[in-house]
Amino acid sequence: MVEFGEEELEIAFPFKVFVSICSLCLRDDDVSLAKSDIFYVLLLSQPLQRFLLDGMPFVQAHPLMIPSGSVFLSDQCGKIHQATVRTTLEWKVVPETEISTQKPNKTQRVASLDIFRGLTVALMILVDDGGEEWPVIGHAPWNGCNLADFVMPFFLFIVGMAIPLALKRIPSRGKAVQKVVFRTLKLLFWGLLLQGGFSHAPDELTYGVDMRMIRFCGILQRIAFAYLVVALAEIFLKDAQSNDTPAGHFSVFRLYCWHWLLGACILIMYLALLYGTYVPDWQFTVRDKDSADFGRVFTVACNVRGKLDPPCNAVGYIDRKVLGINHMYRKPAWRRYKACTENSPYEGPFKNDAPSWCRAPFEPEGILSSISAILSTMIGVHFGHVLVHLKGDSERLKQWIVMGFAFLILGFVLHFTAIPLNKQLYTFSYVCVTSGAAALVFSVIYLLVDILGFKYMFLPLKWIGMNAMLVYVMAAEGIFAGFINGWYYEDPHNTLVYWIKKHIFIGVWHSRRVGILLYVIFAEILFWAVIAGILHRFGIYWKL
Repeated sequence: MVEFGEEELEIAFPFKVFVSICSLCLRDDDVSLAKSDIFYVLLLSQPLQRFLLDGMPFVQAHPLMIPSGSVFLSDQCGKIHQATVRTTLEWKVVPETEISTQKPNKTQRVASLDIFRGLTVALMILVDDGGEEWPVIGHAPWNGCNLADFVMPFFLFIVGMAIPLALKRIPSRGKAVQKVVFRTLKLLFWGLLLQGGFSHAPDELTYGVDMRMIRFCGILQRIAFAYLVVALAEIFLKDAQSNDTPAGHFSVFRLYCWHWLLGACILIMYLALLYGTYVPDWQFTVRDKDSADFGRVFTVACNVRGKLDPPCNAVGYIDRKVLGINHMYRKPAWRRYKACTENSPYEGPFKNDAPSWCRAPFEPEGILSSISAILSTMIGVHFGHVLVHLKGDSERLKQWIVMGFAFLILGFVLHFTAIPLNKQLYTFSYVCVTSGAAALVFSVIYLLVDILGFKYMFLPLKWIGMNAMLVYVMAAEGIFAGFINGWYYEDPHNTLVYWIKKHIFIGVWHSRRVGILLYVIFAEILFWAVIAGILHRFGIYWKL
C-alpha cells in the first residue's frame, strides 16, 4: 500500500519531484532499478500525497493519478511499469527550471577492476612475446600451471565481475538480452578475424585463410561463449524481488543460489563427459608445410575411457568429432612436452622416437574445455555480486579473501590427489587454483587502490585496462607490429621492429633472452600504456 503523509500538497504541472527508486518495489519481473536511472511518476490527480522517499535520482511528477496502493513509473523509453511504495520518508519539490539543468551522477568505474584487467592484458603480452625465450612463464606443455596459464581464467574472472555492474543499469530484460547477444557476436567476429588464420601478423606480410583450415575457436570466442551463458543466467535467474541483501556471512550465496546450482550442473556435465566418453583410435595428416613429415598420415592408439593424457582425452576427441581436426590449433603447447622433444620445455626438433601425437593439432580453447571455463566466469560473477551488495570495504575483502584461499586449497588438494592442474583440459582443479589466485590478486589491488588510495602508481595498468581491446589487438595479436613490418628496406626482416630489438635491446645487453624480455616490457607494454593514457585523456575507447 502507498503510505500517505499527514498533509497534501497542490502542485502545478511544471514541477518535478526528488524521489529515490531504492524504496520502490516493481511488480514487473523484467525490470531492475539502478540508483542512476530516471523514472517518471504518472499521477492521476492534482494532489500529490506524501509518499516520496529517501533521495537519490529525480523522478518527474505529472498531474495524472495514483491508484490505491501503487504508482506507475514510465522509464526513459516510454515503457510503463507498476510499482508499490515501500516506505514513507521525506519529500522535496523543486521547480522544473531548476531540475532540468541537473543530470544523474555518471556511473563510476571500479578502478581496481580496470587495473586488474590491464594487468592481465600486460601479462598476456609478456608471456606471448617473451615465453619462447623464457619457457618458465609460457604455457605448461601439459600438466602444471605456469604464469601464462593464469591469463585466460583471469580474463574470464574479470568478465564475470563486470556482468553484475553492467546489467544493473539496464532497465529491462529484453534490452539486456539484446545487448548481451550483440556483444557476443562482436567478440566472435573479432575472434575469428584475429585467431581464425586470416591475420598472419606480425611475422608474415600476408593475410587470408583457406576456409578448409580456418580455426573456429580462440581466446575471444571462449570469452564470448562464457559471457553469453553467464550473462543470460544473470538476467533470467536473478531474484528481481530481492533488493535488500539478507544478513549473514552467506547472504550473497543465498541471494543467488540458482546461479550456483547452474554452476554445479555445468561441473557435473563436464566431469561426466571428461571421464565417461569413450575415445577410440584416431588418425591425422600432417598439414604443416615446413615439417619434414608433411603429408604423412599417423594413427594414434587409444581405445580408452577417462584418460587425461595428451593423445586420448575426451576434450580432444570431442573437438575432432565436432570441429574437425583441420579446424584445430596446429601448434599446441604439448609440442614442448618431454616425450616429444629433447629441448623441453623449449620447443625444438622432435625426438626420433617421439610419439605420433606430438605432431597432431589440439584445440586449447575447445568445446568441452570451454564448458568448464564457464565456471571461472561464474565465480567472477559472485565477486561482482559481493561488490554490488556489500557496501563496507572490510566485508567485501573478508568475503573475497576467504573464498580465494578456499579455492586455492581445494584446487591444490585435487591436483595432488585426483585431478591434475591442466589448462588444455581446463580441469576443475585448474578452475579452483586460477580463480583463487584471481580473487587474491584482485583483493590486493582493491586494498591498495580503492582503500589505501595508491592509484597513481597503477595508472599505466589502469589506462591499458580501460582500452583493453585496443591493446589486445594491436600488441598481443601483433597487428601494429605487422603494420610496421610492412615498411621494410630491401628485406622483410630489415624493419624498424627488428632493428629496435637487435640494436637497442639485444645488442646493448648482449643477451637475446634479456633483450627480448626488456623489449616486451618497454617497447610493447609500456609503449601501449602511454598510448592508452593519451587516448584516455581525449576520452577515446574501443568498446565491445
